[in-house]
Amino acid sequence: MKILVAVDGSPSALCAARYGLEFVRDGLRVEFVLATVQEPTYLYEMLAPDAEVLERVSGAVGSRALAQAEALFEAAGVPFEREIGSGEPAAKLVELAQRHECTGIFMGARGMGALRGLLLGSVSQAVLQQAAVPVTIVKCESGVEP
Repeated sequence: MKILVAVDGSPSALCAARYGLEFVRDGLRVEFVLATVQEPTYLYEMLAPDAEVLERVSGAVGSRALAQAEALFEAAGVPFEREIGSGEPAAKLVELAQRHECTGIFMGARGMGALRGLLLGSVSQAVLQQAAVPVTIVKCESGVEP
């Protein structure tokens, strides 16, 4: 089993990472890909048109988004792969899951509510629709510190 854990640096993404670690603690053999997706580089091009600078900026932002989840996996002694993508988040997460031959995707729930999510759209909703593998939306327990 290989799971892509979508990470954006939010508390809900850390809940998804912890959920994945529970599988390992329960004795299942699971491989993980911690993945984050940054905005398309054209947003950064206004600030720094140099391609090398753009790559460093996007990589630095992505590394910060992954840092806490990576620390959780390292503390648990669970190996993982890391991916920093750029582009439309849902499509890129699905692409990364396919490229790594993942059998599932774990994502944190932001708790926006059905109506607000419907009106604004959401990455998790789009991943649910686009992914060819099961997608698990992890909601943090009320009152539990992520």
